[in-house]
Amino acid sequence: MEKEKELQARIKELEKELKSIKKQKKYGLVWEDKPEEIVELCKTQVPILRLKEKKKGIDPVVTTDKSKDENILIEGDNYHALSVLNYTHKGKIDVIYIDPPYNTGNQSWKYNNDYVEKDDPWHHSKWISMMDKRIKLAKGLLSQNGSLIVAIDDYEVHTLGLLLDEYFPSYERDLIIVAHHPQGAGSNTVSRIHEYAFIITPQGVGFLGRKTRDGDSNWSLKRTGQGENNWRENRPKQFFSVLVNTEKNVVVGVGPEILRNEKKYPTGKTPEGFLRIYPMDREGKERCWRYNRATMQKLINAGLIEYSGRGALSVKKDSVNQVPVFSIWSDSKYNAGTNGSAMLTDIMGTTNTFQYPKSLWTVYDMIDLVHSDSDSIFLDFFAGSGTTGHAVLELNKQDGGDRKFILCTNNENNICEEVTYERIKRVMKGYKNNKGVKVGGLGGNLRYYETDLVDIEKLHNTPDQAKIKLTYQAGEMIGLKENTLNEVEKNNWWQIFEGNGKTTAIYFKEDKDRLQKLVELLEKKKRPVALYVFSWGMNEYKSEYSSDNIRIEDIPEPILEVYKEINRL
Repeated sequence: MEKEKELQARIKELEKELKSIKKQKKYGLVWEDKPEEIVELCKTQVPILRLKEKKKGIDPVVTTDKSKDENILIEGDNYHALSVLNYTHKGKIDVIYIDPPYNTGNQSWKYNNDYVEKDDPWHHSKWISMMDKRIKLAKGLLSQNGSLIVAIDDYEVHTLGLLLDEYFPSYERDLIIVAHHPQGAGSNTVSRIHEYAFIITPQGVGFLGRKTRDGDSNWSLKRTGQGENNWRENRPKQFFSVLVNTEKNVVVGVGPEILRNEKKYPTGKTPEGFLRIYPMDREGKERCWRYNRATMQKLINAGLIEYSGRGALSVKKDSVNQVPVFSIWSDSKYNAGTNGSAMLTDIMGTTNTFQYPKSLWTVYDMIDLVHSDSDSIFLDFFAGSGTTGHAVLELNKQDGGDRKFILCTNNENNICEEVTYERIKRVMKGYKNNKGVKVGGLGGNLRYYETDLVDIEKLHNTPDQAKIKLTYQAGEMIGLKENTLNEVEKNNWWQIFEGNGKTTAIYFKEDKDRLQKLVELLEKKKRPVALYVFSWGMNEYKSEYSSDNIRIEDIPEPILEVYKEINRL
């Protein structure tokens, strides 16, 4: 009887709590999270990389210039690829551009191996669940000034915007409308000609602007308007000193980064005698420059920043000007028919190899907006036909840059092998178009991996034998992390990779009898070495084997820790 009273009292408490919850106002995105088989699989199996097997039509290593770094293509589910990249590239990606499935209900994407139909009552929740898991993993890959661009249409633009607000609350979020289908889509209501792109950038980074030819002019380098983006407090990355050689009236460089809360900073002249100029107005208030430090230095190197001799700085606008980025893009070059589908047909030599590819120039202009360095790293984990990789190669062609890309896509209907890989290979090496005219290659190198899974039984309590097995199979993944991609040796005891003047070695065994022999072999190379030594824990051998040339790292525990953290997300 007493227990029944307690139960009734508890029920009343819960009913009261439920009424209170229902009265609460909600703001943000709420959805029914749907389990995903691909994600659940990672609790007992962990993803790694393997170099794609060479076969007819596919050479996993495409080389046009041995002096350049390699771009990366990863075939496999993008959740697995992003998991791997959280080990190899955490905090290293400058720009992520993705064009995810638009959830139109026309059998364009699958969830748990089944196409999501338009009348599926959970089709919005499934889409948001899929995107949520991948945006979580992608966010950790972005560098400090890294940006995210997501293409989308009307079906999920509002839910996507709320999802991005949750993950990037302190970032600036811009929305661009692109007239990509000017002929319109068949409809008995509104015939849509547009799609959208969310651009997520860190506060204060801003855009360089879009190029247009307007004649010669000079713009003030200091922002002078009254809007919030003209002040240091809102764009701290654009507040720093510009260094001027006053004897020659030449701008020579930029001063160090100044943190947001840093009130004191050096003024006057540098020890070398260069004048420091800050973006201060006549009242001594802290404004900001038009550009961040990296972009400013790039413009200085190009001779485009001028000093008047009276303290004023301006950016030189020869025949090419940078104009504001407008929210609607309607140029014919963004037509996905002529510069997407037709261009892909011209490259591939056959029609309908991929449905609805983006215009090359849409992606080109998007990624050109948000990056500043000529050695930036770009990622697209919904790579499709490979337009993002093509756009990066075009950017390099324009200014001789060494930007790199990582493309990830599955191989459903052989899309990765027959379209993504084939397109990038042809664009790099050159091809004959539909008219039989040879089109010169853009250059570049490519390495083609595929994801695989290693059975570890339990991620949070991995058996010893599973740890050993993972160490044996993680070589390509570790080589990618260290940017040493060429395997030069593998035996029962160790594996060695080389590249970019560096060496990476993995020692597989718990038995350390041969470890000293490997260390001696590596010392003879007279180059920087990362030596990954099998250990049951962390930091077991760093003091015992490290030297001037050799850096010791543990394996496999750091990989497992990354995957544990992913599964706690």
